[in-house]
Parts: sequence; C-alpha cells; structure tokens
Amino acid sequence: MKILAMEAYYGGSHQAFLDGWRQHSRHDFTLLTLPPYKWKWRMRHAAITFADEARRLHDSGVSFDILWCSDMLNLASFLGLAPAAWRPLPSVCYFHENQLTYPVRHKDDRDYHFAFTNITSALAATEIWFNSAFHRGEFQEALAVFCGKMPDHAPTEAGGTIEARSRILPPGIQPPDHIHQYQPGAPLHLLWAARWEYDKAPEQFFAAIDRLAESGCDFRLSVLGESFKNRPEIFDKARVRHRERIVNWGYQETSEGYARALAAADVAISTARHEFFGIGLVEAMAAGLYPLAPRRLAYPEVLDADRHPEFLYDGDVDSLVHALQLLIERHATGDLWQGDAARGRRQAEHYWWSALAPAMDDRVEQLADGAL
Repeated sequence: MKILAMEAYYGGSHQAFLDGWRQHSRHDFTLLTLPPYKWKWRMRHAAITFADEARRLHDSGVSFDILWCSDMLNLASFLGLAPAAWRPLPSVCYFHENQLTYPVRHKDDRDYHFAFTNITSALAATEIWFNSAFHRGEFQEALAVFCGKMPDHAPTEAGGTIEARSRILPPGIQPPDHIHQYQPGAPLHLLWAARWEYDKAPEQFFAAIDRLAESGCDFRLSVLGESFKNRPEIFDKARVRHRERIVNWGYQETSEGYARALAAADVAISTARHEFFGIGLVEAMAAGLYPLAPRRLAYPEVLDADRHPEFLYDGDVDSLVHALQLLIERHATGDLWQGDAARGRRQAEHYWWSALAPAMDDRVEQLADGAL
C-alpha cells in the first residue's frame, strides 16, 4: 500500500516517529517534509507548499492509497488545494501535541488560530490518532471549554465527531544500543532530561536535589536537554551549586552522545507539569534506568501504574525527595530494583517499533478498505 506522509516539522520526535514507522512498516511511504524551525510559519504555509508538491506528483502519474499528516499541517486546507482525485482518499492526522493545551507562559500568549487549525484538521481527517489517552481526553476537555467561549456558531458537535474518529496509537522507539550497567560502590546517578523550560518544572527537580544534598545523601547528577535563549536561570545556579556531582550537563550534540549519557545514569526523573506522552522516560527505561515520574499527565498510562505503582511519586517536592532517598538507600545495598532489574525494560518493550508498527500498518489498510 502507498502512503503519502506529510510532516511540516520534520525534526525531533516528529521525525523519529515517521522514520521509525517507515523502517518497520510493510507499506511504501512517500514523504513531504519541511525543516523543523519557525513552527508557526510551518502551520500557516505547509498546506500550500505540500499541495504544490502533490500536484507535481499527481501530474507525473503517482498515486496513493492513503494520506497521513501530523498536527502541524492544516489538513482541511491541504485537501481543498490538493489534486481533485486525491481528495476522497482516506486520511489520518496524528496528534503529537495540540495548540489548545500546549503550554504557554501567559494565558494571553495562546494564538487560537493554531488551535482552530488543529480542530479543522481533526474534523477533515478520516481518523485521528492520539499518542496517549491522556492527550485525547485533555484535548476534548479543552475543546469543550473553547467552544463555550465562542460568541455564536460554536462547533459543539466537533468533540463527539473527533471522539468517534479517534484512536490511541503511541509512538515507538528503537531498542537502545547502550544499556545501563550497575557500578558497585558508585553513588546513585540521577538523570533529568527534558526541554529546559518552565513546563518541565526544573525548579521542583532542583529543590529536591538541594534537599538531598543538604541531608548528606551521596549521589551523582546529569541534566540533559535542549535549552533556549530565555532558559530559566535556575539551571546556571544549579550547575554551580552541584558542580562536584555533575557527570553530564546540557544538550548532547549527537544521538550517540545522548544514548551514552542516558545509559550512564541509574534513575531517570521527570517533574513535568505538562507532557503529551513522555517518550524520553520510555527511552530511559529501555536503556535500563529506573523511572520516577509524577502521578499525573500521561505517566500513569505510559508506565502502567496498575502494575508499576513504584515508578510514580505524588508530584510534589516532598514525595520526590522521599522516593529518591529510598532509591539511594536501596542502591547502596546493591538492590535498586529489588531483585528484578529487567522490570523497567519489560515495560519499555511495549513501545518497540517492532510491536507498534504492525498495528499502524493494519489500521491504514483497514481505512483504505473502508473499515472505519
């Protein structure tokens, strides 16, 4: 089967998703992509740009069975501009994130033009794939609130339409090349890896680390992730305060470097206030790290809280400190995992591309055959 996949922001997790699916798919993909910067411009112009490319493909005799795009494309606009013969094709819109609930520092910073783009894309798609049930639920709740603010002609039926057309299909990961190896006698090595922005709550993480240090706990520290011009000042202050404990710091320029830094740590910690899925923690778990995440957002779903409640803390600094102190004590006895060091890796295996790609392949086949 032939899939036209359109990604207006081909980088980071968006690129990893498409590359991973393609590598493990039994279908043929043609990609239309744009570089991963100036995301607002991408959302505005991608439909026109991709429609031009689509017409050239059509005129050269290329045909497809299904259209696929991410939430960065205005699918409704693309369908209006695409070759007429392609407009009836079944289409899938994959929501990595959405602009109704994507974190903004100030309420007035949200540009609802982009939220409307997501809504119209979802309504135009034959099917909508969300990366987590949490994400779908949050989107639906925000959509209802958004419709309630409109002065008239609110699309109150949109939520039901989107719900009926939606499925949960999480992103996959590749099995890691580097696996954590326990180092007897070494202090517990803590890792925090996320964008250096306020919605990842770095102040909560560093508050917990400060308290561990003040209580005399011995540990090592790695803080990874992409930073931006307006990054929170707390990172620079923490780097000075904990300089003797730091093993790795900042953005890793290569995937190899990131993988090695990941596997060097013992425990991966999240303090996120907002996360649509949490693939970084899944990657850490796959590399053999003990995951520790707040009991909120998509984490109970992704980490399977019913089977692994020990991977979750209550979400505040006190509970994080308590959980870390317990892990430090267990690590000192050589039993961080309490006799089952493969527990986290088994959970991560649910997200291998080899397990997830066939389900996506099956679903696009069903859509092409008209099985809604």
